[in-house]
Amino acid sequence: MSRENSRFLDNVRFGGSLGLSFSDNAFSAFLAPKAVYDFNNLASAGIGIAGTYTNADNYSAHSISGSLIGLLRPIQNIQLSAEFEENYVSRSWELEGANRKDSYWYPALFLGAGYTTGPVTVGIRYDVLYDDEKSIYGSALMPFISVYF
Repeated sequence: MSRENSRFLDNVRFGGSLGLSFSDNAFSAFLAPKAVYDFNNLASAGIGIAGTYTNADNYSAHSISGSLIGLLRPIQNIQLSAEFEENYVSRSWELEGANRKDSYWYPALFLGAGYTTGPVTVGIRYDVLYDDEKSIYGSALMPFISVYF
């Protein structure tokens, strides 16, 4: 490996997020591995993939997504984040007499804030593009835990 590649990889952190959301008899969970490049102690940018599962009374959905991530650490232990996701959604309803299935693309833009200690950040994020008809998340607000090494 060249010296330049080694320096680049020294600034890359791998990790990701786990999330849970509960709302009106609905449950959402997501798993999102990510990689970020630290430009300095204040700013990072990266990419990620994610899988999401949602289940409610007679409804279920899953999605696969790719994302672009920006992280800002304005003061020690505080992290601000912005993450744009493009989701492929597949969902289904089990209705009396008729079942329905739907698949489509859906964008999400999460703005978040968290408390960081070591490699762990705990916080909350909000989807500013949230649409309760299309989003598979139970709510626009979602707590998260991110870990990067």
